[in-house]
Amino acid sequence: MMALKEKIEALKRERNAVILAHYYTEGDVQDVADFVGDSLALSQKAATTDAEVILFAGVHFMGETAKILSPQKTVLMPDMEAGCSLADSCRAEDFAAFIAAHPGRTVISYVNTTAEVKALTDIVCTSSNAVQIVQSLPEDEPVIFGPDRNLGNYIKNITGRQNMLIWDGACHVHEEFSLEKILELKKEYPAAKVLTHPECKRPIVLVSDYVGSTAGLLKFAAEDTSTDTYIVVTEPGVLHQMKKAAPGKTFIPAPPMDSTCGCNNCSFMKLVTLRKMADALERMQPEIVIPETTRAAAEKSIRRMLEISKKMGLI
Repeated sequence: MMALKEKIEALKRERNAVILAHYYTEGDVQDVADFVGDSLALSQKAATTDAEVILFAGVHFMGETAKILSPQKTVLMPDMEAGCSLADSCRAEDFAAFIAAHPGRTVISYVNTTAEVKALTDIVCTSSNAVQIVQSLPEDEPVIFGPDRNLGNYIKNITGRQNMLIWDGACHVHEEFSLEKILELKKEYPAAKVLTHPECKRPIVLVSDYVGSTAGLLKFAAEDTSTDTYIVVTEPGVLHQMKKAAPGKTFIPAPPMDSTCGCNNCSFMKLVTLRKMADALERMQPEIVIPETTRAAAEKSIRRMLEISKKMGLI
């Protein structure tokens, strides 16, 4: 492993590359990255660097987002098979037909979508700003929200907005958490706080002490002083950074409904390894390529989100 890390570091210098790693990748992958975080924030950070190459240790739509914001840079993925069940649940041709069947609506899409879906979108959002993006529109403006039904319903419940049509998609990781097992953990650790991602089902959201994006969960866990024990209801890769940020605290990964599993891993994220990262930098493959018309349209929806966020003081 040490030899692989040294090889990655040497290739990074040789290629003038920046390495990005999502919170859900393995700990050793996160440890060799220049930046660790949520997908859009990482792509924005990479765009500000003078690196010529971006190696994105994450899933396919994340690499696409990096390419959308940095078209002049070469974007590499360690494994092109690292997809996303949520992005896959919303094919561009199906989403285009859905939009056509419900004309006159502003289309808001979660960042966890393909470049083609972003190109069909008016405004992209993230889990940390989705509520505010929806609230920025007039109350009588009808909306299509996709692709995550759980995040969409979470927004609908908070805003009380009844004119939202929600695409029926979901993340397999966040769909599979077990409410019963989380409640059992609460009995075992009565002082523990439940920290939940809004992609989870509503019954789990309702028993949670804090609901937020992955970055939001990490920040809350690091800063909260009311307890030292947390049940974390999202992909357990983030526990690596939580333990770094708050080494004296206890973080318990929430279990899925499958009784054979102790925690709920994203199988796609776990395809990313140090070996594949080194190979990608050495071969300069696999590379993310997006047709310019698609890329430009997708970028427009992201820039619209950034404009709204700036006006609202979110960034």
